[in-house]
Amino acid sequence: MSSFAVQFARQQRHAFQAASKLSSASTSNIVAGASTCSYASTPNASRAFSTASNNLPRSAQLARSQRTHLALTRHISTNQPKQQAAAAAQTSAGVRPEPSPAFQQSPQNIAPLSSRYDANALDESFVGMSGGAIFHEMMLRHDVKHVFGYPGGAILPVFDAIYNSKHFDFVLPRREDGAGHMAEGYARVTGKPGVILVTSGPGATNVITPMQDAMSDGTPLVVFCGQVATSAIGSDAFQEADVVGISRSCTKWNVMVKDISELPRRINEAFKIATSGRPGPVLVDLPKDVTAGILRQAIPYSQTQPNMITNLPSRQVARNRRGATFQQNVNMRSSEQDILTSELQEAARLIGIAKRPIIYAGQGILSSPQGPKLLAKLAKEHNIPVTTTLQGLGAFDELDPLSLHMLGMHGSAYANLAMQDADLIIALGARFDDRVTGRIDKFAPHARAAALENRGGIIHFEVMPKNINKVVQATCAVEGDVVANLGKLMPFLDSNAPDRSEWHQLIKSWKDAYPFTYEPSKEGELMKPQEVIEALDAEVANQKDNVIIATGVGQHQMWAAQHYRWRHPRTWVSSGGLGTMGFGLPSCIGAKVAAPEKIVVDIDGDASFSMTAMELATAAQYNIGVKVLILNNEFQGMVVQWQDLFYEKRYSHTEMHNPDFVKLAESMGVKAIRCDNIKDLPAKMKEFIEYDNNKPILFEARITKNEHVYPFCPASAGLHELIVHPSLKPIPKKN
Repeated sequence: MSSFAVQFARQQRHAFQAASKLSSASTSNIVAGASTCSYASTPNASRAFSTASNNLPRSAQLARSQRTHLALTRHISTNQPKQQAAAAAQTSAGVRPEPSPAFQQSPQNIAPLSSRYDANALDESFVGMSGGAIFHEMMLRHDVKHVFGYPGGAILPVFDAIYNSKHFDFVLPRREDGAGHMAEGYARVTGKPGVILVTSGPGATNVITPMQDAMSDGTPLVVFCGQVATSAIGSDAFQEADVVGISRSCTKWNVMVKDISELPRRINEAFKIATSGRPGPVLVDLPKDVTAGILRQAIPYSQTQPNMITNLPSRQVARNRRGATFQQNVNMRSSEQDILTSELQEAARLIGIAKRPIIYAGQGILSSPQGPKLLAKLAKEHNIPVTTTLQGLGAFDELDPLSLHMLGMHGSAYANLAMQDADLIIALGARFDDRVTGRIDKFAPHARAAALENRGGIIHFEVMPKNINKVVQATCAVEGDVVANLGKLMPFLDSNAPDRSEWHQLIKSWKDAYPFTYEPSKEGELMKPQEVIEALDAEVANQKDNVIIATGVGQHQMWAAQHYRWRHPRTWVSSGGLGTMGFGLPSCIGAKVAAPEKIVVDIDGDASFSMTAMELATAAQYNIGVKVLILNNEFQGMVVQWQDLFYEKRYSHTEMHNPDFVKLAESMGVKAIRCDNIKDLPAKMKEFIEYDNNKPILFEARITKNEHVYPFCPASAGLHELIVHPSLKPIPKKN
């Protein structure tokens, strides 16, 4: 053997001995690991390494790859704490360290995930499986029944693994944002996370809007997107995009999986984080070499079992990381419990003495089936009127005399006036957004005055610490799970409700003076949109628990909120915080997939519907029996209303030249009907609702133009300064 060969043989032997500590399963895995590490430091290093290696003998290439891998590992270990280097050595140098960074969470209250693994308890069930097959198995373990998505090159290993899967249904939309909104509708109805599977680049970026929408409205989504191979990251490869960076501000948490061995753990973390605390979207980026690769070694059961993901973000974990002793942690937990008890006692005291209390319920009260029940119990036993946010519709039966319906910019006048006159506001899972408060310095003057006298104020039940005192100052802040803490409050309340008859008489006078109203259409005129909503309400009045309503965004959304009587939780699906036009139809499809036995109606406007109209073909393809009701006024109605009121009727680019919606639907194989007069409306609505619940149908209602939504509270006004319908007497101004 020549001296050259002996030298390379020694290098090869030493390299393999050292590499065994890094758990490299094969030469190809080692080279991939080196490429992953090189990307973390210099994006072009992996390509330079590959080019130079091509000119060497096979034995020299192998030895060089080992030396490169070891050099990169030493570089990482000298620039990170020892414990991080040890963790990296157990998997590969390019694996993202654990615990994973968490985004959009309050640093003083939340720490990242942490886990302690039993190295002796290994799960060998995944050994020999591809990353795509592992994905499929993890979906089964998380009891996923439906997935929404669109295939593409970078995610094909996963799509190939779920080919003809009998364990869950896959819904293919016409565009990825449709998949995102479908998953939102599914999650809103079931309370379970909606699962989305898309490819890299444009496939992933098309889901950004649904993720931000879900972030704004607290909707749990788990988004899986393809990515170029780890060796190509940073090279501007075809359909490469930094999706983790792009999605950082619109997800609760996101991660790129850089090694197949961490795939089960990342999936478990994603589902747990999406549904913990305030629900929201998470994203898992899946490079193609990870999903196409084969797992060669067993991994701990604690990483593969969904129910073994423990130690979610908590104050105690955060304090452990700050160096608190065990006894200090015990004392802190005891102190926190004492604080909670103290806040609940104070809340009970304020409720007991308030003369003009009001409950302001948001979507947070819908986080558990017990929420609406506890809300009704609190309201009825203590004689407190209830108003809800747009996303809280259905939390309280609007036929109950204590209901004030929705409040805010287009809420009822009596709800807004009651908020302004109340001496105590009990906020349950609501965040005091600008559409609810109006001009903030004019918001709730009587409650603020009562707080100064220690006889009222604002009680805020909220799961997100950052939302407390963000907009308004809370007199009493009850932090944590809203429904759980509301249940804990009940024993502290005095069973004898004080006399609040004067308060209810005042509210009744407002209800009589300022109802939701409009001028009915006349013979020969197009219908009023309110008439269409009321016709729908009348047709399903006796089966409200069997009806789910989704909407787009615009005037039709507000008319639906005002003129349909909401009686049951999780029957309203709409885009609130982000106000995403085009949300209605795809979210309606997702809701119908979640509840196929129910009547699911999309109340949409012509402009909003047009943004995602092609998803009607999705409903036709899968026989998803959605009922699409289009209020067609050939305008972008809400924008036109603002142009009428504030821009001297300069209608800048708000007129719509629509297709024939009936023919459009029929071209997709969907039954369609049209109505343009009040006389035919009841019969047409009956036909619409009674049509085969397993097939889609479209109903175009041609309505009058230039109809405004009333009441209306301008952004610069207080809630008591809202504009009511012209047929009503204006609300008296207060000093």
